Parts: sequence; structure tokens; C-alpha cells
Amino acid sequence: MSKIFRTDRELRFGDCDISGTAYFPAYLNILNGVNEEYWAHIGYPWHDIIWNERWGTPTVHLSCDFSKPSFFGETLSFELGVVKIGKSSLTIRHRISCGPQMRWKSTQVLAASDLDKHTSVAWPDEVARTLQEWLSTEDELGF
Repeated sequence: MSKIFRTDRELRFGDCDISGTAYFPAYLNILNGVNEEYWAHIGYPWHDIIWNERWGTPTVHLSCDFSKPSFFGETLSFELGVVKIGKSSLTIRHRISCGPQMRWKSTQVLAASDLDKHTSVAWPDEVARTLQEWLSTEDELGF
């Protein structure tokens, strides 16, 4: 059975262009906040792993498909699913909708990184075990 992390975000004035349409760089900033919330949800808040354990999860690949525009004041629902776990990488899929309407989707690869040496590192064992609990196939996720 798939595990999907879900959270909502309201599009604020600063997330949109002059016409009130969501501006894609703001989308990516919001997506980063969703990732940060996910890591805290699974027990690894970024403020702890970055400052105390000295590892992080930078994005090494990102692809996005935008299907419909979103507008100032709308609430977007974000769904995050883990589809692949490597020795030091993690592939996640995002589906973003407003009500029943899909707005955009994304595939993102994160890497475990030593923040002092600026190199990739293997996931700590306990992190790898936690991520395995979230692993789903793309078919199970439905996105």
C-alpha cells in the first residue's frame, strides 16, 4: 500500500505575477517548502540535520509539467510520493491540484550530501529504513 505525504498551500500575492497567475519560480519555492515539511514529518527536520548532523538533501534533478494555471488566493494540494531510493539519492513524484483539477506535476531527485565536504554520501541507515517505509511504485501512486 502506498504512502503519500499530503499538505496544502494557499497561493499568496507574492507567489503570483501582476495578472494574479502563479509564477513558476514561486512554485519551486513552495515545492521546496513541501519537501522541508515532508522531511520533518518523517522525523528529520532540516534545521536538525543541517546544523547538527551536517548533511542535507539538495535537488540534483527536477522536471515539471504545468497543465493549468493557478491563481492568487487558490489553495493547492500537494501530494508527494517516494518512487526510488538509491544509496545516496531519492526520487520523488509530486502531484499538485486545486480541488479535482490537476495543475502541475514534478519528478525530483534529491541526494544525500555532506555539507562540509560538498560531496554525496550514503543515506544514514535509519534514514534509509524510514524512506523504505514510504517507497511506492508509480502505479500505486497513480501519478
